[in-house]
Amino acid sequence: METPQQAASATGAAAPTVLQEAVAKIKQRVLPLFVIMFIVNYIDRVNIGFVRSHLATDVGIGTAAYGLGAGLFFVGYAIFEVPSNLLLQRFGAKAWLTRIMATWGLAATAMAFVNSETTFYVLRFLLGAAEAGFFPGVIYYFTQWLPASERGRAMAIFLSGSALASILSGPISGGLLQIDGGGLHGWQWMFIIEGMASVLLCGFVWFWLDSLPADAKWLTAQERSAITRAIVDEQAERMKHKPAQVSALQLLRDPQILIFCFIYFSISLTIYGATFWLPSIIRKMGSFSDLQVGLFNSIPWLISIVAMYAFAALAARFRHQQGWAATALVIAAAGMFASTFGNSVYAFVSICFAAVGFKAASSLFWPLPQAYLDARIAAGVIALINSIGNLGGFVAPTAFGFLEQRTGSIQGGLMGLAITSLVAAGVVFLARSGPGASRRPR
Repeated sequence: METPQQAASATGAAAPTVLQEAVAKIKQRVLPLFVIMFIVNYIDRVNIGFVRSHLATDVGIGTAAYGLGAGLFFVGYAIFEVPSNLLLQRFGAKAWLTRIMATWGLAATAMAFVNSETTFYVLRFLLGAAEAGFFPGVIYYFTQWLPASERGRAMAIFLSGSALASILSGPISGGLLQIDGGGLHGWQWMFIIEGMASVLLCGFVWFWLDSLPADAKWLTAQERSAITRAIVDEQAERMKHKPAQVSALQLLRDPQILIFCFIYFSISLTIYGATFWLPSIIRKMGSFSDLQVGLFNSIPWLISIVAMYAFAALAARFRHQQGWAATALVIAAAGMFASTFGNSVYAFVSICFAAVGFKAASSLFWPLPQAYLDARIAAGVIALINSIGNLGGFVAPTAFGFLEQRTGSIQGGLMGLAITSLVAAGVVFLARSGPGASRRPR
């Protein structure tokens, strides 16, 4: 007859296997959906990069107005990011992520009816407000479903969605721009078709997602228990170092949060500086059609996917997250600095090199605050880091548009991105991670 000690030993030996099986099922079920959601999300966010010349011709939107409108998305995003993620905790991931996707799809579709600078500004702001909460909501979702050891790889897979979107958005948007009929221009059809794709997908999201592991009927009872226990144990470890209930406002007194905000701001600044102006750089390389511009635009993002997975694998094997993030930021700085020399072809090649760095840095960054934050206030603070960081998406296109209209060149902006990435590479070594890395907020 089996003794209690033997039974306990057998249970202990089986527990890691059950947990691993649960993690594998979770990844197989939710990661593909999140990648697809991120692809359509990112396309709706950045597709205006392909219609800059069309907006100038058909609506009369100049370079500075284009840059400001592109950036206003991130103002709406920043204002509503934290409230949205707090509401996600209240209503659950299933309902709230579905709502976010439906509203951003409708706002993206409405971009087809831009007829002045004012409507351009308003609709870009509303698109940002509608989308607010999606990205940090997914990150928070990972903290509720995956152990800390699995989140880095999950983040790399999820963030590959933005790189895949950047690869696909060029050919897709370029192809849709060829449509001309029904009294609408190609750029209007592009906004309608890409926006409605998001609206249609949200129906599948509602039926596929669960808010918590306890709701997942596709996991066995043992698997639900194992993953829930793993998450609870990690939180208990954090609570040993932060025993009292703290508010997000109190935690913001911790300088580490400001460090996280600055690092992510620097990364976003470079990503969106390249995203919104790369099609214009490509057009200067020769007489290309919209489809050809889109195909060229895919190249740096295709390279960046390989880089993201390579850096994630290296960071998992040789553990020093700050060091790998700093290396990626130095690569981004070198590429952006090199892009200020030579002709448009040389600038394009240099940005391809920079993309290796700034996209890898984006995936390497998030495990740092994830490991640092108390799960009780993680949703709000992750949203805050993301919203402040994403203001780089406002600063970069606005500054680039102003510089090009005033000087006829964006070299000053590219140099600024190089310097910012280099500074961030140094600051990242001040960032701490892990349950015992932070002091309790005063």
